Amino acid sequence: MSDDTAQDLILPEAAEAASEPPARARRLRARWLMRIAVAAVLALAIAVMLMTNVWLTQRFTETTRVRAELRLALYTGNITSELQRTNVVPLLLARDPQLIKALDTNDYSTASARLISARQEVAVASIRLLDMQGRVVASTNRTQIGMAFPNTEFFVDATRSRETIFSLNTNEAGGTEFDYSRALIQDNKPVGVIVVEADLSKFERSWAGISDAVAVTDSSGKIILTTEPRWRGVTMNEALAARSAPSAIERALQATADWANDAPDAYLKGQAVMRTETRVPFRGWKMIAFTSYDSVRERVNAVLALEIMGFAILLALVFYALSRRARRQSQALRAESAELRTLNSRLTREIAEREKAQMDLAVAEQTLAQSSKLAALGEMSAAVSHELNQPLAAMKTYLAGARLLLQRARTEEALSSFQRIDDLIGRMGAITRQLKSYARKGGEAFEPVDLRAALSEALSMMEPQLKTRKLHIIRTMPRGSVMVMADRIRLEQVIINLLRNALDATKSVAEPQVELMLTAGETAVLSVRDNGPGITDLDKLFEPFWTTKKPGEGTGLGLAISSSIIADFGGRMTAHNSEGGGAVFEVQLPLLSDKNRSVRAAE
Repeated sequence: MSDDTAQDLILPEAAEAASEPPARARRLRARWLMRIAVAAVLALAIAVMLMTNVWLTQRFTETTRVRAELRLALYTGNITSELQRTNVVPLLLARDPQLIKALDTNDYSTASARLISARQEVAVASIRLLDMQGRVVASTNRTQIGMAFPNTEFFVDATRSRETIFSLNTNEAGGTEFDYSRALIQDNKPVGVIVVEADLSKFERSWAGISDAVAVTDSSGKIILTTEPRWRGVTMNEALAARSAPSAIERALQATADWANDAPDAYLKGQAVMRTETRVPFRGWKMIAFTSYDSVRERVNAVLALEIMGFAILLALVFYALSRRARRQSQALRAESAELRTLNSRLTREIAEREKAQMDLAVAEQTLAQSSKLAALGEMSAAVSHELNQPLAAMKTYLAGARLLLQRARTEEALSSFQRIDDLIGRMGAITRQLKSYARKGGEAFEPVDLRAALSEALSMMEPQLKTRKLHIIRTMPRGSVMVMADRIRLEQVIINLLRNALDATKSVAEPQVELMLTAGETAVLSVRDNGPGITDLDKLFEPFWTTKKPGEGTGLGLAISSSIIADFGGRMTAHNSEGGGAVFEVQLPLLSDKNRSVRAAE
């Protein structure tokens, strides 16, 4: 689209805006006020629901906790009452003359019937009569007759005492027995033991229908009564830990369900629960109950639903008012449709100009495709130029030195410079061969290389540039060789690239310093540290054509090529800023062990 055409389109619109009637401006202002009012209602609704949710959750949670404490008080009273009632039964049965006579005459034909009748009267779990050998001679459970309990606590302690003994024992099903035992005395000597088991399992069945989970622990912390059978015989911490790990979906649902609650006391079967604990006034027992937040959430959600309904009705009224306003506005818009028809001719001209612009765009896309091809060729040429720049610079320095030496008739030293130039020419040829194999990730030229020697050779290559600068180089290397499997020429090229970057980084430093450190541990690590300004963007450091140097001073390919070369060797190159200032480049390569050397030699 031409500038004249654009100006033709803009100027009439500006004129129309300038001549816009005040009524239309009022309509726009009223529309924005209505939108702000709707947004305010929505914000108020969200704030009210959040505050209501928090307040009601706290209130209903406290109510639920109080109810749980009252239930626990009732449960502990039931347990205490049952134990106290059962405590009297052994005392009464120990004085029964028929049972004493049966033990004296060894006639137990009616003893079991006597115990069964007593059990029905006092409503206990079971009653057993043991002789002095600990053998069951009569029982309410006839399958137990003949069983021996000579070493159990309820038998041994009862024979040694004249009081009623309480003990906890494990029955055949793995449950806990709550036994009261007492010795039967005749002629001031014990002739047997009566054992009465308190029926506390009936409480477990009643608890299971009221609370989510209830457990009673003894003085040692072991669970002896519980609505969860898998908790028996372990501590509460072990019982809570012994649960399957929730899946990712379950954890997300838990976090969503509990976002407005305080941190739950525990998780039971994947649900957040509150823990209520009270003391049972019997032998240091404790009762613990777990109550879910479901009832709390249901009551809170009911109130929130009413609030949402109220705000929904309010928004419906607002939208109804907006719809009526929209109908009135549509009538005004129909009146303005005549003005739109006058714009058709202008739109036709604009469409023609757009079609012309699309044709120009197609031509530009073809040009861009050709430019992409040329950019690929430019990248290759830039890489070759960058890699050959260092040897060419060194050759220039050696030629200048050789010219001065010849002028001073120092022929042997000049020949030495020419020899170095010859070596550099050979090196340039090797570099071009390496650049050909760079894209192929080739490794056929790998050989054992001493990193110490490669570093020394790179410093020798950089000697002409180093002499032109007042630079302090600190070199730290181990005494022994550090062998790696690599291509010697490409490895030296990487070291030279790092040295050149360090030289460029310290140009503006008053006392430039470069530290070279070679260490050998699990891997060989070469660190190049400078005291320059550091690296501003570490993420783009190894990207091709990214550089912080001025145009003409660098192509941004050195680090990208060096990183790829180190990756070909099985290592990696990293960079970071030093705490004391400056940049640190690290090259890590796998060490070549004696075993690998022998394998390479065999190949």
